[in-house]
Amino acid sequence: MGEEVKAVVQAGDGYQAGPELAAGLMAYCRTKLSPIRRPKSIDFGPELPGAPTGKLMRRILRDRYWPKEAKGPAAVA
Repeated sequence: MGEEVKAVVQAGDGYQAGPELAAGLMAYCRTKLSPIRRPKSIDFGPELPGAPTGKLMRRILRDRYWPKEAKGPAAVA
């Protein structure tokens, strides 16, 4: 009952989202991040939610992955 790191990626121009790109990203993360900070999985999306200022809207992104019953202080045992 814990959280794990997940990478949600929007593939840039010239890159095709898929298992090969995911494997390359995971290999890159292995060279730059400690095991506890590395993503356990990678999802690709067509467009990440962004504010008009260009900032990533993390709350909206999290809502796609967290079950509603797991949110909030009442969910902590």
